[in-house]
Amino acid sequence: MTEYSKSPLRTQLGRVRYLGSARHGARHWWLERVLSLVLIPLSIWFVVELVTKLLGADQAALAAWIANPFTALLLTALTIIMFVHTRMGLSVIIEDYVHTEWKKLSLILFKDAAIYAFLGLTLAAIAKLHFIGF
Repeated sequence: MTEYSKSPLRTQLGRVRYLGSARHGARHWWLERVLSLVLIPLSIWFVVELVTKLLGADQAALAAWIANPFTALLLTALTIIMFVHTRMGLSVIIEDYVHTEWKKLSLILFKDAAIYAFLGLTLAAIAKLHFIGF
């Protein structure tokens, strides 16, 4: 018998059947926290740029702002991390609160399709504005 199965926190039935954690949720939990920490400075940068450079700016100023490679890179990073973080958070909500398997699977597939579609459109818009302009 392993140390894990002797744990006083397990029920008798759990000890007999060796039921317990699948041990795959910790990676998901940590990744979601790390992504949220990365989103903090990126979001602050975006709000500062929005207030200082883009508030009341004309189209030429916006075109010059997004033509900067550093700006386009940070916008792309913000977009990707934001959509991945949103996808992970919505998955947790669906898995925790939807109990019918076919509904859960349908919602997860719909969520993933919508997230990837919006991510693709957003990245295409950033690329178009950066490389081609308005």
